[in-house]
Amino acid sequence: MQSFECAINQILNTRKFILDLVKDLTIGQLNKIPNGFNNNIIWNIAHLTAAQQNLCYVRSGLTVNVADEYVLPFLSGTKPEKYFDELEIESIYNNLLDSLEQFKTDYINGLFLEFEPWDKRYGMKLKTIEDAINFIPFHEGMHIGYIMALKKLV
Repeated sequence: MQSFECAINQILNTRKFILDLVKDLTIGQLNKIPNGFNNNIIWNIAHLTAAQQNLCYVRSGLTVNVADEYVLPFLSGTKPEKYFDELEIESIYNNLLDSLEQFKTDYINGLFLEFEPWDKRYGMKLKTIEDAINFIPFHEGMHIGYIMALKKLV
């Protein structure tokens, strides 16, 4: 359980860092897709929640704990389809933190009884929910890089 707590704290700290990184950006900056990019900052932030929900809940045969509108449009291979307003951005930020708290509760309560193994394109083989949990910081770290690059261009 201590390893789980460490991983969750690392993910939470990463997510708080991301929100701090973008706190001074305008709605326009969050939505801007610079030349040469397929997405924007707000898509990357929402993608973190969507990816974690897909990886942990869907692969475990469970229902995601956020609304589908905050999962399906942000899965890998998608790109922004609309301009997000202030209320939607606030919901994305809230989901980023709240979904992790709910995940922590669900894990502690033993909801994740099965896991469909997944070979990630990064050469990682995820065979258990714990593998998935340990993959999340790596994935979110990559997206910090994308967000930082996008921030320089908006």
